[in-house]
Amino acid sequence: MSVIHIDRPFGLLEIDDHQLVGPGDERLGEAVVALAGGIRWDAARFDKAPKLIGLCRTGIGTDAIDLAEATRRGVAVTNTPEGPTVSTAEHAIALMFAVAKTLGPHAQRLRDGVGNYADQSTALELDGLTLGLFGYGRIARRVAQIAAGIGMRVIAHDPFVFQPDESVAMVDMDTLLAESNVISLHAPAAADTANVFNASTFAKCQRGVILINCARGGLVDTAALVAALDSGKVAGAGLDVTAPEPLDPSHTLLHRDNVIVTPHIASCTVVGRQRMLDHAIEQARMILNGIEPSELVNTEITHPDWDDLEA
Repeated sequence: MSVIHIDRPFGLLEIDDHQLVGPGDERLGEAVVALAGGIRWDAARFDKAPKLIGLCRTGIGTDAIDLAEATRRGVAVTNTPEGPTVSTAEHAIALMFAVAKTLGPHAQRLRDGVGNYADQSTALELDGLTLGLFGYGRIARRVAQIAAGIGMRVIAHDPFVFQPDESVAMVDMDTLLAESNVISLHAPAAADTANVFNASTFAKCQRGVILINCARGGLVDTAALVAALDSGKVAGAGLDVTAPEPLDPSHTLLHRDNVIVTPHIASCTVVGRQRMLDHAIEQARMILNGIEPSELVNTEITHPDWDDLEA
């Protein structure tokens, strides 16, 4: 019987006849595989799990995992790239609608009983506007499908994708900034995407652009975003991720009518959570059975069982 560690309660959970332990670090040293939520896995944490051979993320991002350290220790890292796609895409669209339709201010004015509601409305009609996608992976493609369905023109910038389909034009970064009425971010956290949306970037945008971020907070320079909101260059923002995260309760972004911030829960629908957990368990089973996992992230890792299978 192998020990599988979980870093947060997932409810009733069984993986064959293996023993699940956690959350908490009491028995981390016995774990052969770990199901990882958002806890940081660095050298110090790997030291606590000397028997570990697999680290299975219940999500896409691996920026909380030191991949080089995992590889050096022979730990296979997997993720669930299909797990959060639908839920996160829908959340991005929900934020876009909420900001464009000024739902927060409308609801507050009604609660306050101020009256004269129609004359105070600054809501936008999205049909015919241009949505620019920064990054064009699974989630962005789903967002593109929904946006096209409501009549938006969709363009995208992704240096690793050249012409994904006939309905979405791939453009350079300057074109994305200049032509987009709404920009939605769907790129991973990396050295070349850190603060990629900064004062210089916002300066190239149309005045009154809406920014949506359901990717990683580190893609956006928070101070630059605040300045762009103050100047009106950015008309509003819908953020599921921020830098830092979470924001201090007194932070200005949490107290603006034209900004909606949710607590990094875009993928956390009931169905989305279960899908990510199911996919992570599938990867754990493969590792425990000596099979190369289908969603291996650190592909440079070697394993004698996998070598035998390939032979």
